[in-house]
Amino acid sequence: MIATIQYNNKKYTIDLSKPIDISIPIDISKQNVNAWYLDDPTIVAEQFDEQVIKVSEGAAVNFNTIHFNPHSHITHTECVGHITHTVHSINKNLKQFFFLAEVVTVAPESNGEDFVISKKQLQKALGNKKRDAIVIRTLPNLEDKKSKQYSNTNPPYVLEEAAIYLREKGIQHLLIDLPSVDKEKDGGLLLSHNAFWNTKGDIRLDATITEFIFVPNVIEDGTYFLNLMIAPFENDATPSKPTLYAIHK
Repeated sequence: MIATIQYNNKKYTIDLSKPIDISIPIDISKQNVNAWYLDDPTIVAEQFDEQVIKVSEGAAVNFNTIHFNPHSHITHTECVGHITHTVHSINKNLKQFFFLAEVVTVAPESNGEDFVISKKQLQKALGNKKRDAIVIRTLPNLEDKKSKQYSNTNPPYVLEEAAIYLREKGIQHLLIDLPSVDKEKDGGLLLSHNAFWNTKGDIRLDATITEFIFVPNVIEDGTYFLNLMIAPFENDATPSKPTLYAIHK
């Protein structure tokens, strides 16, 4: 299904029948992605009067309860409420869902004992392009990102200078294939979260960070339309299903 979109006074053509899903689901049938020192998520059929509510067990329906943390177990989108005293809701503050996005691939640089994404790298990747969203794919880009156990591994992260650059460039939505834009253990500073949301100034309530995405290697760097679909949780973060659409030239 071909659609023509009028966006910022320019027309774009996309094929709605060819979505590119860059989310990681909860999948308890195999090792699930995990971070932040929590146990694995669970999906369990409820029981009533010793009856397991599952069709294969003789019940009329399947009736599962899911226990998970969006920050630890699944692709999720968060707003500034993740780090503020007032727990702002992602569901209330994300009011638009379709954005012009740039997919970029970055190899994190060595910085002491860490690997980081720098301002210089993002400047090179974005150049003079004006985008609403950036989708960052880090190298190496292996399939194990979808099941990796990140706790106590000191994953790569985004430097504060890079987060400030993205904010000043007008990027409203930052998507990345890591568990966090900040260092795993930073003493609670959360420098890049704070910088991107501008918590020391005019807080960007409508800006979002999406973590734990996965962009397959077959997807080329470049400009796409992003549909940032979220579950309607009144919470600082919610499971999400970011989906890209290639632009027809």
